[in-house]
This record gives sequence, structure tokens and C-alpha cells, in this order.
Amino acid sequence: MTDTADNFSEDVIFMRMALREAEAAAAEGEVPCGAVIVLEGKVIGKAHNQTQTLNDPTAHAEVLAITQATQEVGNWRLNGATMYVTKEPCPMCAGALVLSRMKKVVWGMTDPIRGGAISKFNILNEADLNHAVEIETGLMEPDCKFVMQEFFQKIRKASKERKRDNRD
Repeated sequence: MTDTADNFSEDVIFMRMALREAEAAAAEGEVPCGAVIVLEGKVIGKAHNQTQTLNDPTAHAEVLAITQATQEVGNWRLNGATMYVTKEPCPMCAGALVLSRMKKVVWGMTDPIRGGAISKFNILNEADLNHAVEIETGLMEPDCKFVMQEFFQKIRKASKERKRDNRD
């Protein structure tokens, strides 16, 4: 994709879809991360974190969306596909992006503590791996941060309330 106004609008549309997935995760009590995979302008996979729901540590939005997308195209290689994700992928998800041959990943907020794409680790462009993934960061970053911050604020507030109730 080039940086034309039309493509930017498509990028925003797909990131909004990823944000809706993140909001669905939050509503289920999951860390609010959402992912959408697009190939030739068509959504071929979308998911949100479901680690608690599925009792599966690998059930991250990115991995679930990759599984959907590979089933949709009938191939484990997602050549030419772009993933839109609300948060920088962790090391596991970054590895899955490389292995699936994803063309590009676009994310909203970086994760300086656990980021596997560029912040903590540079898996998407590791010279010793057999594929590199194009990166675009910061798309709708304030919106992505808001969903994440709101989720953890609610968790902290509920925890404080439980502690207070236990003291009474």
C-alpha cells in the first residue's frame, strides 16, 4: 500500500475493526487486543484475545486471526496480507507473523516492556530469519491506548474495591 489518502482511509477502517475486536475482548474480561488481516482489500481474518476464555496461552488476537486467515485462503502462507493490530505484537505473535509470511503489520500502540516487533525484540526484521515483515506504527495510537488504559483502570479499581470490602 502507498500512503495515498484512499489507502490511509482504508487503514483507518481496518484499524477501527481491530479496535472493535479489542473492545469485545475487554467486554469478555480479556486484555483488549484486536487484530484484523486483510488481503487484496478483503478481511480474511479477525479476532481478539481469548486466553482466559479458551484457557490457552497462545490464544492471542494475532494468532487466532492468522489461523482464520490461513483457513480462508487455504494456505499457511499469507503472502501479500496486512495485519492491523491495536498493540505491538509480543514475541510469540511476532514469530507467528514471520512464519506466516505476512507482508506488513500495522499497529496502534507500542509495548516497550513486552513488544516483540521493535520495542523489546526485533523479531519482524531479524536478519537470521527467513522472512521480514514491513512495519507501520502509531496508527490511531490514542484510541488504542485509551482502550487498554481504560481496561486496566477498571481492573485496578475493582481490585481496590475488593480489598476495601474484605477489610469491612
